[in-house]
Amino acid sequence: MIPDIADAAAASTGQVPAAENTLRILRYLAGRPAPVAASAIARELSLPRSTVYHLLTTLSVHGFVLHLKEERRWGLGTSAFELAGGYARQQPLARLGRPLVAALSDRLGESAHLAVMSGGDVLYIVEERAPRRPALVTDVGVRLPAHLTASGRAMLAALPREQVRALYPSASAFPDRTGLGPRKPSELRELLREVRARGYAIEDSEIADGLRSVGAAVRDHAGWPVAAVAVTWADDALDEVRLADAVRETAAVLESRLKR
Repeated sequence: MIPDIADAAAASTGQVPAAENTLRILRYLAGRPAPVAASAIARELSLPRSTVYHLLTTLSVHGFVLHLKEERRWGLGTSAFELAGGYARQQPLARLGRPLVAALSDRLGESAHLAVMSGGDVLYIVEERAPRRPALVTDVGVRLPAHLTASGRAMLAALPREQVRALYPSASAFPDRTGLGPRKPSELRELLREVRARGYAIEDSEIADGLRSVGAAVRDHAGWPVAAVAVTWADDALDEVRLADAVRETAAVLESRLKR
C-alpha cells in the first residue's frame, strides 16, 4: 500500500522530529573536542532531558554513541566513526589525494598509499606503485588490521582514547599476521603514545616480512582523522625521518585542500 498524505502528515509530527533531534545530537557530539554530559547536550540543544536520555540510549545500542559510565559523559561511537569513514572513502578524497600520492611516490621512488579507517581495519583508496619495488599486499579496496599498519596507527593515534578503547576492548580484538605488533590494549596504548610523541607512525615487518612503512594522519576541520598517507619500502639504508617528513608534508597539503 502506498502511503497517503495523512500518513506523511502523521510522520511529520512524530517520527521526523525524533530523527531531527537524533541528528542534532550526533552533530553536536561530532563538534565537541571530548565527550560531554547528557545535561549539557540537553541545555545546548534546548531539548528535554528525558528526550536526550532516550535518544542517547537508543544510539548507544546501535554503536553510534559511547557512554563513559565513570565520567557520566557521552561521545561518538564506532558506528558513527564508520559513517565518517564511509564518507571519506567517496570520490572527493580519492580525487584530491591521488595526484598528491603519485607525486610523493615519484619524489621518493617508493610505493605510496592513501587509506581510511573502517571499523578496526584500514581500507586503501589510493595506491601508487613505484617501479622495480617489492610487490605489496596493499591495493585499492584491500583491508588490513589498523593496529598493524602505519596508516592505521597514525589515525588511531589521532582518535580520542575512548574511541580506541571501544575498537580494542580486549586481546581478542588484535588479529595477527607475522607474529609482530601489539597483542593487547596496554601494548597498543603505549605504541600510540609513541606515535603522538614522534609525530608519525611506523611499521616494520608487521604486515609483510622485510617491508617497512611510515604514515601520517589527515584530519578534517574538526580534527578528526579522515585518512592517512603512507610510504612503504624495503631498503634498510633509506632514512626513515626523511621519508616521514615527506609523508607528513603530503598529508598536510591534502588536509589543507580538504578544508577549503
